[in-house]
Amino acid sequence: MRREISDETVAESGYRQIRADILFGRLLPGQKLKLENLKGAYDTSVSTLREILNRLTSEGLVVAEGQKGFVVTPISVTDLKEIAALRLLLEEHALEQSFEQGDVEWEAKLVSAHYKLARMEEAMASGDTSHAEDWKRYDWEFHQALIAACGSRLLMETHSSVFDKYLRYQMVALSYRGGVAEQEHKQLLEAALQRDSATAKKILQRHIQGGVEHALGKGLL
Repeated sequence: MRREISDETVAESGYRQIRADILFGRLLPGQKLKLENLKGAYDTSVSTLREILNRLTSEGLVVAEGQKGFVVTPISVTDLKEIAALRLLLEEHALEQSFEQGDVEWEAKLVSAHYKLARMEEAMASGDTSHAEDWKRYDWEFHQALIAACGSRLLMETHSSVFDKYLRYQMVALSYRGGVAEQEHKQLLEAALQRDSATAKKILQRHIQGGVEHALGKGLL
């Protein structure tokens, strides 16, 4: 039993590490994932790595190339636009439900999430990109907090999965839009506290579209 628990722990830890390395661009789009190399880097067995990479393949973060092995899913302009459109569709629906059902506890968690994000945005605005991963983690937490009261665990999980794919593009392009994005986050917070879903949707549309345009403007896709 202890051996089984240990193997499960190693597999889950390896999965989280490799997934994070893909999302944050440490494993680059299109990069070949050679099992022998990964075995040493992630201190796990080849068989466990195959399980992890197959799991990531099902999430769309890795591509299995038959007998050739695995590669990190490539990026493209078309894919980014599709991911952004799907994120907007899910997030608009979820925030409307969340605004209707959110209580004081939800408001408090949302304000806290925004505070942490704002601090990281200040650091990024100063030119300190060493906090880029914290910035995106807090960005993720803020947008999750916006929809946290939607009442649907499946909707939250689906949105999270799509947001992660969107995040990967931002990390590859290091797409920080400065004061524009910071102001949009403040406006989203204000709209949420006022339960103004119509205004929040308009801000969210600008926010996501602006992120796509900024990433494309970096010329990395």
